Amino acid sequence: MTISSPGLLPTETLLDSLVHISNEVVSIEKLPFVQMRNVSSMIRRIKLLSSLFEEIQEAETPLPPSSTLCFTELLSVITRGKVLIQEIKDASTLWGLIQLEFISNQFYVLVKEMGRALDILPLRLLNITADIREQVDLLHKQAKRAELTIDPRELQRREMLLEVMANNMMQNKKNKGYMDFGKMEELLSSIGLRTISDYDIEISKLEIEAQNQAGTGGLVVVSNINNLISLVSYSKSMIFRDGENEEISSGHTYDRNSIAQWINSGHHTCPKSGQRLIHTALIPNYALKSLVQQWCYDNNVPLNEPNSSVSEEKSNKKNSNDGAIDHISANKAGADAVKMTAEFLVGKLATGSADTQRQAAYELRLLAKTGMDNRRIIAEVGAIPFLVTLLGSHDPRIQEHAVTAMFNLSIYDNNKVLLMSAGAVDKIVQVLEQGRTMEARENAAATIFSLSMLDDCKVQIGARPRAVPALVLLLKEGTPIGKRDAATALFNLAVYNPNKSIIVSSGAVDVLIELLMDDKASITDDALSVLALLLGCSQGLKEIRNSRELVPLLIDLLRFGSVKGKENSITLLLGLCKEETEVVARRLLANPRSVPSLQSLAAHGSLRARRKADALLRLLNRCCSQPHHSL
Repeated sequence: MTISSPGLLPTETLLDSLVHISNEVVSIEKLPFVQMRNVSSMIRRIKLLSSLFEEIQEAETPLPPSSTLCFTELLSVITRGKVLIQEIKDASTLWGLIQLEFISNQFYVLVKEMGRALDILPLRLLNITADIREQVDLLHKQAKRAELTIDPRELQRREMLLEVMANNMMQNKKNKGYMDFGKMEELLSSIGLRTISDYDIEISKLEIEAQNQAGTGGLVVVSNINNLISLVSYSKSMIFRDGENEEISSGHTYDRNSIAQWINSGHHTCPKSGQRLIHTALIPNYALKSLVQQWCYDNNVPLNEPNSSVSEEKSNKKNSNDGAIDHISANKAGADAVKMTAEFLVGKLATGSADTQRQAAYELRLLAKTGMDNRRIIAEVGAIPFLVTLLGSHDPRIQEHAVTAMFNLSIYDNNKVLLMSAGAVDKIVQVLEQGRTMEARENAAATIFSLSMLDDCKVQIGARPRAVPALVLLLKEGTPIGKRDAATALFNLAVYNPNKSIIVSSGAVDVLIELLMDDKASITDDALSVLALLLGCSQGLKEIRNSRELVPLLIDLLRFGSVKGKENSITLLLGLCKEETEVVARRLLANPRSVPSLQSLAAHGSLRARRKADALLRLLNRCCSQPHHSL
């Protein structure tokens, strides 16, 4: 037995404990709806360390004293990490939102302690493979640079929750029936509460939390928890009041401006019946309008049309909210009504002031969002050339609405050709490079993705010298949504072989491999899909082959990736192995997890993955069976 320092566990016992606790963390399923980013990052770090522990355990060689001290510290960190994750899963999700910063800081402290423990790990003295050494060294550097991470989406949900709680406390003194349970339902659904059972479990967890806090948390904390219990209970009674989550519509007709003001003020019920609205889109009642017009005509009463009053009323709303209420659905209204509306809006684009153009572009954006008939009609009345012009607007919102409208229009295949003919690509690329808002840049990338569905468009877009570099730039700088838009656009373009070398020369390979290691990006499958395509050109193969980080990442993805991720990972490994059989085979065989992962994939993977896994295993087997081979 290896002798350990006084006060420390024997080495064998320590490694057994580390492997066991790490595997328990890695096997955690169903991540909580709060702290999801921190939880997944912690699991990923521990998964990497588990590979280190397993390899050292299998080597059965003595460890330097400093490594024993490091592993003792890591055992403490991993154990506390497991407890923290389990506590988050067992606790109230809403209370977890309230304590967002406090819990995030606990993860931050654990990561920094992990980094300090790795400070004293003598990697060079350990009998481990080069791949594991590189991965642990990278983990060490990332842990040292780690910052406090709070998911912006969770911050937004917490702000919404605090607003509803504040309103509830004020309205309790007046009339609780006016609480905005529609907003509360939206919030609760976003954190996983969708059935009666989900609501009951959350209420029980809040009641337990209230009991726990009663002795230590103080009256304010307990009061806040009771407020949450009240909110969830009331929302449950309203949402499931009919026994089923069935939504009904009252059928009443209202003056357009009046009902728009009612809904914009936060109401989600019919003013007359109190019934819940199934949606907040305003659908014109053309039959009633026709009767009113006829009555006015018969009685010589002048009829005042509202003209742009709807646009003026909507201009105070958040421009980026595509869930806005004041659009016309072609599925509900006749094609003639849509055409009349589109012609009116295009006229405003052509001759209106900046404010009018902004609102008209916004209305067209919404009108084009639903239904192929809408998209066809908007293009037929001549909207596309005006939208192309507005892409160069200095007004951020006009530009954003114009490019988003073009994306919605491009979903209809005939409009793709019209957009290309109108010279839209160069303007879209300009927005992609230098858009005045990130949403405009992201939607420009989405538009290129949509256009590139057609083979001719792939050729024309790839021929623009700035198009691909701009997508790669967004791949670096964008939000997770923007990165995904850029990656899917690059995938479409890479289907056309001549575009592959352009994508590679723009630096996409290094960026895509970095994204595989970026927990925050969450576009692993998209990045792998593009890399698998780029393997098909000599420049792409060379760039991918030169990456030292890729092979160990692909081996991990064979075990833990999605079905699509596993398929693309095996595609990349097989392609690399065919090109440089000995080098890649050596790296695969040196990793004790690679062959079991390939065997598992060959037995249980998708049809495509099984075929490729069999091919790679045969290739490795041939390498090992050649007597003269260095392996």
